[in-house]
Amino acid sequence: MIAMRRPLSLRAHRVGALIRRMRRERSALAALEFALVAPLLSALLIGSVDAAQLFLAQLRLSAAVHAGADYALANQSSVSAANGAALAAAIAQIVGNINGVGWASGTVVVNNGPTVTFSNGSAVSGGSASSANAYYCLSGSPGAWEWGTSVSDDSEACDNAGDGAKAGKFVTITASRAFTPSILSVEFASGPLTQSVAVQVQ
Repeated sequence: MIAMRRPLSLRAHRVGALIRRMRRERSALAALEFALVAPLLSALLIGSVDAAQLFLAQLRLSAAVHAGADYALANQSSVSAANGAALAAAIAQIVGNINGVGWASGTVVVNNGPTVTFSNGSAVSGGSASSANAYYCLSGSPGAWEWGTSVSDDSEACDNAGDGAKAGKFVTITASRAFTPSILSVEFASGPLTQSVAVQVQ
């Protein structure tokens, strides 16, 4: 029996059809893969935008608090009963409005005495001015400072430190800024951002 050979043009036609079919199947497969991966890629992209905004807000808040701390150090002679209230008000003005009027809210305490609480561009003063003349052994953690008992001068050792630290005069600054993700409503990233610092000025 002699095998019949098909004409070359027919074989080429079938090979061409096979190649075209494989191309269509590959492009369909690529479209399917993209359809499966696109939601994940979109979520990552959108999430990274919110994460970048969160990071930027945290940096701005930190910079505002540290600008207030720098001001306290530069004006350490104002930590007194006579000038403490003005110092607290000036620091609150810097921290609360450095990135726009009413940008942050919080509290400034000058040596357990003059206090300014600021929010939405306005400030409320309080505290006892006479406390600003005393010395303290500040302890605790950011946002939860403990002043302890006042002492008359800075030569007294702080018992709670255990490292030979001496009493001093301090300015504490706590500020917060509300953050809401602009694209995704993610619970772990929503809420206020908070920064707190204590500066020993004397």
